[in-house]
Amino acid sequence: MTRSATVYHNPRCNTSRTALKMIEEAGVVPRVIRYLETPPTEDELRTLLADAGLEPRQAIRTRESIYKELGLAGADADTLIAAMAQHPILIERPIVVTDKGTVLARPADKVQTVL
Repeated sequence: MTRSATVYHNPRCNTSRTALKMIEEAGVVPRVIRYLETPPTEDELRTLLADAGLEPRQAIRTRESIYKELGLAGADADTLIAAMAQHPILIERPIVVTDKGTVLARPADKVQTVL
């Protein structure tokens, strides 16, 4: 079992709350980053996505109004990363990092793969 975890968390998101609860129930005291208040940098995002095996398009919230306002539907990866860093509401959540790997925990039970 993993001994540490970092969770990029939005407390208003049910999936994020569920994943956090699963981590805590596994006996892990996670480091919680409220990414809307403390967003990752572009480089941090690149690392998180690469570690999770995700392309930026797989980790962006396309239903957010800012996604449409910025015209991101046909944007390249660098543009998406920049938009997510500048507007963290666009980052899909939660992203969980442990010594076993990094995962976008959607659905929340995906967190089990890194616990």
